[in-house]
This record gives sequence, structure tokens and C-alpha cells, in this order.
Amino acid sequence: MTTRILTGITTTGTPHLGNYAGAIRPAIVASRDPQADSFYFLADYHALIKCDDPARIQRSRLEIAATWLACGLDAQRTTFYRQSDIPEITELTWLLTCVTAKGLLNRAHAYKAAVDKNLEGGEDPDTGVTMGLFSYPVLMAADILMFNANKVPVGRDQIQHVEMARDIGQRFNHLFGRGRELFTLPEAVIEAEVATLPGLDGRKMSKSYDNTIPLFGSSRQLKDAIARIVTDSREPGEPKDPDGSHLFTLYQAFATPEQLDEFRADLLAGLAWGEAKQRLLQLLENELGEARERYQTLIARPFDLEDILLAGAAKARRIATPFLGELREAVGLRSFRTEAHSQTAGGKKKAVKTARFVSFREPDGGFRFRFLAADGEELLLSRPFDDPKAVGRISQQLIALGADALELRADEGAQFSLWLDGECMADSPTYADPDALEAAMLRLREAISGLAD
Repeated sequence: MTTRILTGITTTGTPHLGNYAGAIRPAIVASRDPQADSFYFLADYHALIKCDDPARIQRSRLEIAATWLACGLDAQRTTFYRQSDIPEITELTWLLTCVTAKGLLNRAHAYKAAVDKNLEGGEDPDTGVTMGLFSYPVLMAADILMFNANKVPVGRDQIQHVEMARDIGQRFNHLFGRGRELFTLPEAVIEAEVATLPGLDGRKMSKSYDNTIPLFGSSRQLKDAIARIVTDSREPGEPKDPDGSHLFTLYQAFATPEQLDEFRADLLAGLAWGEAKQRLLQLLENELGEARERYQTLIARPFDLEDILLAGAAKARRIATPFLGELREAVGLRSFRTEAHSQTAGGKKKAVKTARFVSFREPDGGFRFRFLAADGEELLLSRPFDDPKAVGRISQQLIALGADALELRADEGAQFSLWLDGECMADSPTYADPDALEAAMLRLREAISGLAD
């Protein structure tokens, strides 16, 4: 069974070695799992909460996109996009905002920290607090719920936000699902074995401490940074304590078991710190050298990066657009045509018959839909799906595409099939002759067009 995994990267800075070891590398490895359906996005709307420097945000978007691709992210295998290229996310944010309790957001760690800091300084509790900061968890919930992610890898400081997304999704399901689970409730994933690298001074590697090692700086910049790693005063020939050495911890994050054992033994035998730093430099060059070259090529070709991200956005919107249509219907934002009624002489409402999708479950557990013309004639019978939500998403996608965009393939004049994104979704009944087949295809297009109007 496929598991959908979603990860966002806030675009407020340049990735460093700690970001690579702690987030980028493990996420790319996870994306290669054949059972994973991976979504990776540049969280540039989130960046606006933290940063008001447009040039910095734009540069960060470029550098982060190039970094992920240079490090081996396969944009064909995964869905890689910018948050700001998916307008459905901002609309969903509003739908979720309307069901989110203010009390829930009052408990968000970031908001509480800002309030506590203001109170300690004798300020008004909400001094400097924007609605972006306060509503941050709702936007994050929209990121996750838009694509019904099963698992969301996060740092420990973000667990609360995933739990809030669950609460918000559950509330929406209760209010508007009518027995259906519109949203999958996500699970936060903490990678216990992911490395947290020390910086040059031994504290956690962080830009705020100015102790980072550049990921894709020049070879000279990498060498200069490693030379600044703080070590003790033990001379060459004196035994060194590997477990108390920040340099050893950095080496451990990139070495094979054999390399690590040899490095430990040499430190215990008195290896000079200068030589130890040279070994770390060589290890990182071996790990990052080719990726650095790819990064420089990508940075120099922003048009290519733009094309990759727009293709990823188009791929993401093939899911988001029909799903948002389903959610709009659920909350009552429906076309008047789909809700058209006429009054009978007795004043009772009588539904006008229209073409429609009818979903059902097979005895073997699979889910299908039939598409019926207004008079009840069956025009399509879908292939079976494992996920009942797929039926609704596909029907909304067909309506959103419109009649002219339908890909219909005739089969030797007896039957036709409906295709989406290179996959057969449904088949027609068998017809007696080519004329009847052609008439049925035309009728299908007219029926779909009627629903879209």
C-alpha cells in the first residue's frame, strides 16, 4: 500500500551542512521507497511570516530548489512544487480557518512564546504579533490536508502543528463529511536516527548562532569553515577523546562504519587535530563534490528551475483542483445548476434529472463509479479503486477538465475508454456499430459539458 509523505521547506535562508544531514538527505532517501508517494514543497508563504526582505526570500527559493535537486531529488518520481503556485492551498486555508477554534490557536507554541516574551518586557501581549504568526498552524494544516498526507516528517518543535492539523481535519470531517472522511488525518514522523550536527562552536548548527558549515560554498569556503571547528588543546601525539569531540560527531554523520572505526582509533592514538580536520574535509568533498557541481549548474539556469517547479505545480494541482471542488461542494459552495429544482403544483420540490456520477463498492472491496446520462443510460463504468476518495477526486477532475479535454480512445469500433494522465480510468458499454459508438462518445462529452456549465 502506498504511503503519502509530505515535507515543506521554509524559504528564508541558504541550506547548510546541518540541514543536509538532518532533513534533506534522509528525505531524499525516503522518496526512493517504491511504497512512498512523496510531496516536497518550498514553503514560501510561510517564509513571509518570518521575513520581510523580498530579495532574501527570492534568493532562498532559488537556492533551496537547486539544493534539493542537486542532492538527488527526482522531480519526475516525486511531486516538487512551490506552495505559492498552488492557489487551492490559500482557499483551503480559509475553509479551515472557518472551523478552527481560536482557543486552539491560542495554544500554539510560537504564539505563546511571543506573548510570554512581551509580558516579560512589560509590553501588550500581542505586540508585534501578526495574523500570519497567529494563523500559521492553519496554513500548515492546509498544506498537509490538501494532499491527504499520511505521514509528515517534522522536527520535535513542529509536532504540535501536525496534531493541530489532525484536530482541524477531524472537525471539518465531522461538520461536512456526512459520514465520509474527506481528510486523511496525518501522523507526525520523528526520525530518531537523523543526525543533529554540532556547529563550529559545538552548539547546534544554526544560522542564528553563526556557526554553520556551508553546504555548497566553494572548496576554499568549506576548508576555512572546517579550520574554525573548536577543538581542545591536546598536542599531536596526545590521545584525543572521540566522544567528546565535535569534529568526530561531524565525521560520524558522513563516514562508513569502517572509516569511523579507523578515525576513532587514530584519534585515540594521538592523531593531530589539523590532520583530523583535513580528513573531515576530504570526506565532505567526496560526499558533496559532484552535488556542488550540479548545484552551480542549476543556480546558473533559473529558467530550468522555473520549468521544473511549474511542472511540479501542475502535477500537484491535478490533485488539488478537483479535491477543492469536492470540498467546496461539501460546505455548500455549489453551482446553482447542480442544485436546480422545479416546483410541482403542490408546492413540493422536484429534482431536475441531470447526468451524474454514482459511486458504489464491489463485493471484493474495490470502489467504482458509473457515469449516467440524464435519462439513466450508463455511459461509463470505472476501473476499481482501492481508495473511495479517488472516485470523488476523479469525477471532479473530469468536470474541471471539461468536455474538450477528455481523452477517449475507441477500441475497434465496439467500445471506448476514458484516460487521465496516461492511465485508463473507465470504459464504456459495448456498442453495435461505429456510428453508435461515435454517438455515445458525443453524448458523454455533452453530459460532462452540462455538469461543468
